[in-house]
Amino acid sequence: MNGRFDEVIHAPNRLRICALLAASSVAEFAALREVLGVADSVLSKHVKVLQDAGYVTVSKPTGRGRVKTWVSLTAEGRRAYAGHVQALKALLDTPGLPAGAQHE
Repeated sequence: MNGRFDEVIHAPNRLRICALLAASSVAEFAALREVLGVADSVLSKHVKVLQDAGYVTVSKPTGRGRVKTWVSLTAEGRRAYAGHVQALKALLDTPGLPAGAQHE
């Protein structure tokens, strides 16, 4: 797999959303909101960006009681997230200044 930095995923809240969803098959909107510590409107905005990119799906199954909103990563979203993580790891593995080098 070739890592690629992904501007859509890179925003901190979107990166956290993808990380949470990569660890599970689906998450409820309210649970994501609580973990991220953001308002509904903030989470909605980030989920919409990920949805427009084809990285997440949003469903609201009907049934008895309150309707819950569920968010999950698509196969494309999982690939994009994995590639982004790989690109970030490559940045961490990039050699820095040689030992003993000083700024002038």
